[in-house]
This record gives sequence, structure tokens and C-alpha cells, in this order.
Amino acid sequence: MSDTQNDADHLETLDRDLHRFSHLETATQYVARPMVAPGIALAFIIVTGLAAAVLFGQLPINFIVVAAAVFGAYMALNIGANDVANNMGPAVGANALTMGGAIAIAAIFESLGALLAGGDVVSTISKGIIDPTTVADTQVFIWAMMAALISAALWINLATWIGAPVSTTHSVVGGVMGAGIAAAGLAAVSWPTMSTIAASWVISPVMGGVIAALFLALIKSRIIYQEDKIAAARRWVPILVGIMAGAFATYLALKGLNRVVKINIGTALLIGTALGTITWLITIPLIRKKARGLENRNKSIKLLFGLPLVISAALLSFAHGANDVANAVGPLAAIVHAAEFGTAETQVGIPIWVMVIGAFGISFGLFLFGPKLIRMVGSQITKLNPMRAYCVALSAAITVIVASWLGLPVSSTHIAVGGVFGVGFFREWDTERRWRMNSDGRPPERRIAPEERRRRRLVRRSHFMTIIAAWVITVPAAALISGGIFLALNALTS
Repeated sequence: MSDTQNDADHLETLDRDLHRFSHLETATQYVARPMVAPGIALAFIIVTGLAAAVLFGQLPINFIVVAAAVFGAYMALNIGANDVANNMGPAVGANALTMGGAIAIAAIFESLGALLAGGDVVSTISKGIIDPTTVADTQVFIWAMMAALISAALWINLATWIGAPVSTTHSVVGGVMGAGIAAAGLAAVSWPTMSTIAASWVISPVMGGVIAALFLALIKSRIIYQEDKIAAARRWVPILVGIMAGAFATYLALKGLNRVVKINIGTALLIGTALGTITWLITIPLIRKKARGLENRNKSIKLLFGLPLVISAALLSFAHGANDVANAVGPLAAIVHAAEFGTAETQVGIPIWVMVIGAFGISFGLFLFGPKLIRMVGSQITKLNPMRAYCVALSAAITVIVASWLGLPVSSTHIAVGGVFGVGFFREWDTERRWRMNSDGRPPERRIAPEERRRRRLVRRSHFMTIIAAWVITVPAAALISGGIFLALNALTS
């Protein structure tokens, strides 16, 4: 065999080996990619634990604080992965924001809301569901709060994995209730308070869905179904933007400004009315300018709702950071206070480093794991466009205002997802109504069979049932997990 032939065979073997190696490298990258996000999350949790060890190294019970900080970081990651999707999902589903843009805006405004407008004081007994005298012993109190923190984080993690948006606040409520029952029996629970919270499971999503459907009905009747859509949009879009500005000003005054000054519902409504009117007047010339030269079709109207929808998503994230992050890190703040001062209090101040854990953890969780739930809320329940997504955001703000006025403990998750269901079911009803109006004169062979109409449903029933089931079992599931963890912790230390 000639040297030339040997060289050719060698090159062919080398090419074949390199080709195999490239396949192996590609396969390795494919397998390793899913491990990147958990790896970064684990690094964040470890850094948080080390930072807590440095801050509280002088304490004799340093291990408890470090463990609480680690589980607090884990909780914050799960909030970012699950809860924040409700604010950004509609805007992404309507193509008003890219996934990257939504994650960036949510991370910034959630952190700003938590650090600038988050509560100074948080109720460690989670809205009064447990009698504080029943868990007055410091050691029992610490293990109860630790169990509540771990169970809420585990439940939210499981819900994210199965693709169900659940309430962070209700998960914490369930965790505190389960630990309280395990520590002091059923008598420790304030059952009237729990019945009010249970009522909110039904009231808040229904209210959010009805309000979102009413605004969509308004947009359809006053803009979309008009002969001159652009002229109708020039008249109504500034009014709708003014309502949005007023609603969010009231929402933020109630939920975000309490750190600076106490504001009652009447004052908040006055602030909202004033800012809403100013926004309406400013928006009139801007919408007229933007509407100039647009074609008389629905696609043109969507352009006018794009920017207001992005702004509403950012404001929802700020308000969520101001309100829900404090609730989520409440058990961590309670553990730190009890470990440092040796007393179990019903209300404690939130140290700035605890809020930083919440803010950064939410940002990491959203970036690493949030896209799954954002896609679920934004596009997999029902098809959203800027008008429908705008109705969802607007209903979320208005529902929280009404609930605050009525004194109902509501969940932003339930309201936002309820709004998505509301616009979807309204579209089904409206499509059916218009089909019946237009089919009266059609020959029988042109009419759509009832079975075909059912197949064309605009809300995915499988997702609907999964989410409702997750909502119903959130509190009892978190309570059972928490009770088991508390008993295990108590047994290990006794």
C-alpha cells in the first residue's frame, strides 16, 4: 500500500473521529444545558448562606439563621419562577414584549418595588391565622416559621414544575397554618380568618375575570365593531389609558406608599382620579399623532395599546415587589428576629439584607425558570393580543383596589390568571353570539355543527382544570408539608 493511500486512510479515519467527537460535544452540550439554571440557582443559595454566616457569625445559634437565609433564598427563587409570570405573561403573549425584555423589566421593577416601597413591618403570623400566644416559646416559633418557609417554597417549586401558577401568599398562609396546628393543635387557628381567605380563592379570580371581560366588551363594542375604527380609537384609547393610570396610581398609593405615609382608600382614590385625568389629557394629542395614517383595521388598533400595556406590566411588577415580597420573606424576618432577640413577636421589622435576598432571588428565579410560566399565562391558556392583555392588566389593578376596600385578602396570581380566563371565556361567548346572529339566513349546509363549535373553544380546558385544582389544594398541601417538616425538626432537636 502506497504512502499516499495510507495518508488518505488516516485522514478519513481522522475526519470520522472528529465527526464523532463533534457529535459527542453537541450531545454533551445538550445534556449539560438543562443543568445550567439549577447550577446558577444553587450558587445563589450558597452565596446567600455564606453571607448570612458572615453577618451573624457571632451568634451562638448562627446555624439557624444561615439555614433560614438559605431557605429564604430558595423561596425567593421560586417566587420569581412562578408568581412574576402573572405580571409579564399577558404582555409577552400579546407580543408587546419579547421574553428577554419582559424578564429585564420585571427584574428591575420587582427589585425596586421590594427595596423602595416594601413594608418596614411584616406580620409573622401571616394575617392573623394563628394565635401568637400558642407559639410563644421561641424555639417552637423558630421551627414553625422554618417549616412554613420550607413548605411554601417546596409547594411553589412543585407547582412551577407542573406548570400551574399559584399564590405565594396562600402558600405561606398554608405553611404557617400547618406548622401552627402541628405545634399547638387545631385551636391555634383562627378559623373565621381562614374562611375569609378561602372565600377569596373564589372571589378574586371571578372578580378579575368579570372586570377584564367587561373592559374587553367595551373595547369591542366602542372600537373594534365600529365602522371607523381609527376615529373610535382616537376617542376611547386616551380614556382607557387614563383609567389605567388612575387605577395604578390608586393601587400603588394603597400598596406601595405605606412605607412613606399611611394612605386610606379615599385619599388613594383622589390621587388616582387626579393622575388619571392628567394622563387622559396628555394622551389625547399623543394618540391622535400616533393614529395618523393608520389603516382602518384591527391590526392598527393593536399598535395603540402596545406602550400602555408595557407600562402596565412594569407597574404591576413594582406593586408586586412592594406587596408580595414582604409577605414571602416574612417567615425569614421572623426567624432572624427571634434568633437575635430571643422573643417571638407578632410583627417584626424586615432587615434590609432580608429584602435584598427577596429582590435578588426573585430576579434570578425569573431569569432562570420564569419563561415556562410566562408562556403558560401569556399564550397557552388562551390567545392574547394587546387589547386583551391590556384588559387583564387593568382588571388586576382595579380588583385589588375593590378587594382592599372590602377588606378581602386577595392573591395577585388568582386575579391576573382569572383575568386571562375572563377574556378567553368572553371571546367564546361573543363568538357564539355573533355566529348565531350571522347564521340565521345561512342554508343548513353552511352552518357549523355544535361538535365543531365545541372543538373551536378559545380557552384550553386542560390548563383551566389544572390551575383550578392547584389553587384549591395550595393551602392544604402547604399545610400538610409544613406540619410534617415541623414535627421532623422538633423531633431532631428535642
